[in-house]
Amino acid sequence: MPSLDQPKKPRRALKVTLVAVIALAIAGGGVGAATAKDWMPTAAAKNQPTQQQATATASATPTPTALPVSLAVSPKTGATFYNPAEPVSATAQNGTVYSAILKETDTGATTDGELSAGDTKWTSTAPLNFNTNYTFDVTTKDADGKMNTTVSTFTTVPPSNEADLVMFPQGGSQVGVAQPIQFTFSEPVTNKEAVEKAISITASSGQKGAFRWYSDTLLRYRAADFWAANSTIKVDMKLFGVDFGNGQIGNFNKTNVVQIGNKVEMVADAVNHQASIYINGALVKQYPVTMGDERFPSASGYLVILADKQRYATFVASTIGLKPGDPADYGKVDVQYATRLTPSGEFIHQATDNALSYLGTGNISHGCIGMSHEGAGWVFNNMTTGDLVKVVGSPNETIAPTDGFGDWNIPFAQYAHR
Repeated sequence: MPSLDQPKKPRRALKVTLVAVIALAIAGGGVGAATAKDWMPTAAAKNQPTQQQATATASATPTPTALPVSLAVSPKTGATFYNPAEPVSATAQNGTVYSAILKETDTGATTDGELSAGDTKWTSTAPLNFNTNYTFDVTTKDADGKMNTTVSTFTTVPPSNEADLVMFPQGGSQVGVAQPIQFTFSEPVTNKEAVEKAISITASSGQKGAFRWYSDTLLRYRAADFWAANSTIKVDMKLFGVDFGNGQIGNFNKTNVVQIGNKVEMVADAVNHQASIYINGALVKQYPVTMGDERFPSASGYLVILADKQRYATFVASTIGLKPGDPADYGKVDVQYATRLTPSGEFIHQATDNALSYLGTGNISHGCIGMSHEGAGWVFNNMTTGDLVKVVGSPNETIAPTDGFGDWNIPFAQYAHR
């Protein structure tokens, strides 16, 4: 057991070691001095941001964003009376058209379209319907891929502003060489030039013609001379979307073809009381006739056989302005084989019993061409709409151009008219 009075250990060695370390530090040597400049910040380093500070600064700088897409839509939303022939379009700036859906609002039926100009424009490629509500959904995409959808609605032309026409003769029919092409419009036409340009008429014979407007609703077309026998007339009407004027819009496109038959012509001579009938220039028939008397002379010049034929007909004097007590009043008479020449009342027909004795000798009719049973029957059965009747030797004037088809009494150089 050690004694409590045992002497303590000397401390000299520890003192020497500390002195040595201090001496080394003062001399600039040793491990501590070698690593000092790596961990002690220099003046320049003190002014540089730390990595954490640099990251914070970078995140604080705003990132440039894509320009907003500007979209132009035609028609504008809420439009009414939109012409269904006009294309619908959507044009994007600072971006592209990602998708476009044009549909009928009520049915959902879609209308085709296509993208162009680097996907910046969409345009419909099919016509719209009249009197229809449409919805147009357009989605655009900007440079960052952000999408935005615009919805617009509009309505096309209502029934009150649809314009139509009826053509005579109808497509597929056969008519004579003197038949003008007639168009009767459902609405008044003020943009006459635009309508003419929309109607193309081509004759297989190569004949050229001209339009003549008799009113805002009545238009006709004829060639310089009668149509060539056995030719065809093609009438191409591209009227869908054509503005007739006053907001009236054409509502159809159609092509009609009309066949022209032989050239059948009657020459009725009021002086010699004779009718000569020619087919393609060759004389085929001659019949005695009685024509209009001095008070009611037959119209002279060219007339065209109309579509109205009556095997049995009743003529009433009051329809041509005759009243009871007038010496010319004939009341009512029944006739056969009535072939109409004018709406005002001129016919080719079988002469009444009391007029038969005047055939070939005198004129006692009220303007009609009276013939024998045989002659009137031949005309009724062999001459057709558009065939030609030429009256010579009558002191009367020609018929009004619209009293039937008196177009041929107008010199062609004067025919074109709006």
